[in-house]
Order: sequence, then C-alpha cells, then structure tokens
Amino acid sequence: MSREQVTVDAERTGPLDTFRQFFSLQRDVLVLSLAMFAFSLGFQMTNRFLPDYLVYLGAGGFVVGLFATLGNVIGAVFPYYGGVVSDRVGSRYALTVFGFLSTFGFAIWLVAAYVPAIDLGVVVLEPWVWIFVGLLLAQCWKSFGIGGHYAIVKQSTEPSRLARGFASTETFRRTAFLLAPLIVAVLVADQLMPGFLWVLVIAIVFAILGTIVQHFLYETDADSVGKEFEGVGQIRSDLRSLPDPLRPLLVADALVRFANGMVYAFFILVITQLFEIGLTTTLPVVGTIDLSPAAFFGVLLGVEMLVALLTMAPTAKIAERTGLKTVVGFGFFVYAIFPVLLLFGPQYVDAVSETWLLIALFAFSGLRFAGLPAHKALVVGPAEQGAGGRVTGSYYLVRGAIVIPSGALGGFLWQFVSPELSFTIATVVGLAGVAYFAAFGQEFEAYA
Repeated sequence: MSREQVTVDAERTGPLDTFRQFFSLQRDVLVLSLAMFAFSLGFQMTNRFLPDYLVYLGAGGFVVGLFATLGNVIGAVFPYYGGVVSDRVGSRYALTVFGFLSTFGFAIWLVAAYVPAIDLGVVVLEPWVWIFVGLLLAQCWKSFGIGGHYAIVKQSTEPSRLARGFASTETFRRTAFLLAPLIVAVLVADQLMPGFLWVLVIAIVFAILGTIVQHFLYETDADSVGKEFEGVGQIRSDLRSLPDPLRPLLVADALVRFANGMVYAFFILVITQLFEIGLTTTLPVVGTIDLSPAAFFGVLLGVEMLVALLTMAPTAKIAERTGLKTVVGFGFFVYAIFPVLLLFGPQYVDAVSETWLLIALFAFSGLRFAGLPAHKALVVGPAEQGAGGRVTGSYYLVRGAIVIPSGALGGFLWQFVSPELSFTIATVVGLAGVAYFAAFGQEFEAYA
C-alpha cells in the first residue's frame, strides 16, 4: 500500500469519514489503532475515577495530589525513554512488554481493595499505597508511544494538513475516552464500590486483548533496531536542538498544563465530595434513573468527550484558515478558565439548575480537546523530516518536568488551605500561559 493511501484524505475528515478510512490503513497502523483503543478504554475507565478510589481506601486530599504528581513524573519520563527502549528492541517487543506491564498495573489496582494495612513497625503501608505502585506500571503503554505516534502522522501527512491528520488519529482514541466513563457510570450507578472493582476487571481484560492482538498481528519485517542510547548527553543535545518556534509554545503549554495539573485529579472530588451531586431524571420507556455522584461524573466525562469528538475535525479545518495559533490559544483558554467555572459556577444556581450547569460546563470543557490536533501539529510541524519522534519526546520531557510538582501543590492547597484557593490559583497560572502564548507564540509556516 502506498503512502498516499494512508495519508489522511483532505476532503474527508469528519468523525464518520475517519472510521471509514480506518479500514484502509496499513496493517501495522490498523493493529496499533486497535491496541490504542483497548488500552485507552482501560485507562480512561480507571484513571479519572482513581482519586475517589484513593479516598475510599483511606487517602486524603494531599495524597491524591501526590498521586497526580507521580502521574506527572511518568508523563515526563516515560515518553522519552520509551522511545529509547523501542529503538533498541524493536516496536513489536517493546509494545508487548509495555502492554503486559500495564495489564499488571491494572491488576494491582484491583487487588489493593483486598489488601489490609501492613504494619512494618516503622511505617504502615496503607492500601492506597498500591495505587501508586500500580500507576507506575499501568501507564507504561499509554505514555510509551507518544513520540512514535507524532512521527508517523508527520511522515504520512502533508505539512498543511497536519492538524487534520492528528484529528483523524485522535478520533479513534477519543472514542474510547467517550465509551469508558459511560461504562463506569453504569457499573457505579448506585455507589462507587463494588462496581468499580468490575471496572478494573474489564480494564484488565481489554489490556490482555490489546497486548495479544499487537504481539501476534504486528508485522516485524520493517521493524528496525536503532543505536544504543548515549546517556544524559544525548538528552541535552536533543533539548538544545528543539526548533525555535517551539520555545514560546513550550513555555505557554507548561504554564497551562501546570495549572491543569493542580486541579485535574480533583474534578471528581468536586462532584462526589464537595457538591455530592448525582443525577435523577425520568426517561421515556426507561423510567426513572437515579445515578450516584460517581456515576454522574462518568456521564459528565461522556458529554465532554462527545463534544471533543464532534469538534476536533471541524476545528482542524478551521485551523487551515485561521492558523494553528488561534485554535491552540483557544484550547489553552478553555483549559485555564474551566477550574473556576467548575468550582464557583454551581454555587450561584438552584439545585435543579446545578445539574444542567455542570453538564454545560463539561460540554464547554470538551472544546479544549478541539484544539488538540492543532496543538500536536504545532509541536511536530517545525521538526525536520525523520526527527518528529525525538523532537516530540524532548518537548514532552521538558513540559512534563515542569509540571511534576503541580499535583502536590494542588493537593496541599486542597487539604490544608481550601479547594477555592487551589482552583483560583490554577486559573490565574493558566491565564498567564494564555497571555504569554498570545503575545509570543509563533505560527507554523505551512499554516501562515
């Protein structure tokens, strides 16, 4: 199959057209997409609900923040070193190993509910400790392939169509993001436990299937083994070689992501702990539906992702007329303003309006994903052909390192000061990133 056949069709980039194109992809891309769907489904079914699970296991707000910080560490380190491992052993074996590690991570999360506190004399290992251990493994497959994904899209898409290319691939992953919280909402309709344990079982099953599919169907004929990793010097060299247009984007992105990292893990606790808002409604034929706060949070995530799926492709087309910078800047703005809207907005309406306001707010939050394809295009676009993976890995290494302490800071403010201050500071930091990008952000030449 020629490269032109796997290049995103410039005239057919809507959500339904994306799925039609899926079955004409090269075999390896098809297999990778199936595995991506399986692992994305498993991770999204679990990760957004883990803060509530941590509280169930006895953790406080600061521990939830530390958990978010560990996720930031993984997000910073794994993409770069995952690419190094893949270069050394080949993509098939790397994907298989990381798949099994992720599966084992999901299993540790499941077992944590049955493990009592372990008194070691000097310290007591609470059950929530195993959620941290599980995260180190569960996020392996998710964080490993970022650089490769960017590089593949860059190689198979015209420079002026990069945003559309990323919109096409993101649609498949975000479809799993849409289905995952809805599945959780059904299983935790009455309360978080024990339904969430069945969620973890489903995640394990999908992870096993994804690992098996990619191992036996992935073709290794074109798999190459690269040179040995050259150590810290190589990292410094890669960071110095980041294209100049990426520097203002990186600064703004780091500020916005730091702000989001302060509050992201606490969105579910706002719904389940602060507001304790469920959903009670009557539907024709179905009758009365009464959802727990955790289940309602799953519905809100579904609304958020539905908006993302419906707007990503059209927004990518809009970017071709307005430029990438405008679309990326709007996405940054949604990231920045959402925390204060979520925490303070419902306080000014009655109980009935509160539910619908939250649905509207999460629909608005979905627009931040609309700018994601344009953001990815702006990251990898300036890279030289054949260097997209390394540029991407270096970019995310820097951004991730800066964002690392955000979760701990947000958790400290949440538990020891107030959620209001934590969310307000997050929005202020995020808006600073938006302002910096508006002032200094550069356009990718192909879209100028």
